[in-house]
Amino acid sequence: MPAPPALDGITVLDFSTVGPGSRCTRILADFGATVVKVGVPPSKSGKQVQPAYWAYSANRGQKQVRIDLKDPRGKQAFFALARGADVVLESFRPGVVDRLGIGFEDLRPHNPRIVYCSTSGYGQDGPASKWAGHDLNYLAVSGYLACSEPGVGGKPPIPGATIADSAAGGMHAALSILAALLRREKTGEGEYLDVSVADGALSLMSLYIDQYLATGEKPGPRHDVLTGRYAYYDTYEAADGKWLAVGAIEPHFYANLCKRIGCEQWLAHQNDDAVQEKVRADFAAAFKTRSRDAWVAELSGHDTCVSPVYAIDEVLDDPQFQARRVFTEATHPAHGRVRQLAPVFAGMPRGQVVAAGDATQSDSEALLREAGLDPASLEELRAAGIID
Repeated sequence: MPAPPALDGITVLDFSTVGPGSRCTRILADFGATVVKVGVPPSKSGKQVQPAYWAYSANRGQKQVRIDLKDPRGKQAFFALARGADVVLESFRPGVVDRLGIGFEDLRPHNPRIVYCSTSGYGQDGPASKWAGHDLNYLAVSGYLACSEPGVGGKPPIPGATIADSAAGGMHAALSILAALLRREKTGEGEYLDVSVADGALSLMSLYIDQYLATGEKPGPRHDVLTGRYAYYDTYEAADGKWLAVGAIEPHFYANLCKRIGCEQWLAHQNDDAVQEKVRADFAAAFKTRSRDAWVAELSGHDTCVSPVYAIDEVLDDPQFQARRVFTEATHPAHGRVRQLAPVFAGMPRGQVVAAGDATQSDSEALLREAGLDPASLEELRAAGIID
């Protein structure tokens, strides 16, 4: 009999709809937690963002409750839910949950074991704490953009993925919550977590920040191996206009690469700064002689650290990913079967068809009934538009 999911029995109340918070609870849900998205009734939603139905894995395996928290009766209904929860996650501007009366200190009397996680761009304190921002802003202030290969005129690049939201925010929050749940097993007490996406982005840049602090050397594009200083760590265009990524850092990988692309003249010059542009030019000329996939067939299985640069549609056909069963399907009540990325972290189930969430439906009544509200109270809240 298979073991239960790692977070089986953990309930998370999630106020986020997009961004780092939703990436965090996507991880927790895929590890088996019961995630309940907490929103407001449609008539009172205001500026609340509702993502596309397919976003965040179509909210697979998650439930939804909609409560007007500005009404005292709605707030009490939320407290009833919180009494049976393990985690609350919010991503409002700093100070908002306290003004609403649903912050950590408001919940502690109802549930002293609650782990309360606030995700925000710059953290709950400091001169930038109230600033609005998005992924690009957090990568900018962390030094990430300044260390990336610039475009024309030195223009900092716009990354092709929301790295800060995902790794610096979502994973940062998920790790912090898991650590707090483990600590709660020892202490019996919950705690408050202040997750700053910008702080998390600094963690992504720790190699270069620590280098500067220790040596005074200012990292930037092409300052070392990992930022393109040498020809063996770069991207090259093939004959068909497609691209290859080369990361032959270790000497034996570099030697294998030089021999197989016909550049043996550079075998003794792997880290010779004086000739790197010549090496780069010869590598570029060599790769231009065959198509991308021909080079992949020639090089990828021979310890050269060469891989294809895929477009998104090509990712789906990659035999390695197919063998790893990283794609699955979810059933959506309005859109039918939706193909999507499966849970990919170690210890998560793969290859299962799951139920997608439905933003038009609410589990409010069922969840609040489980939390102890009687039918008459539920009917009163619904009639008053406090729940939906």
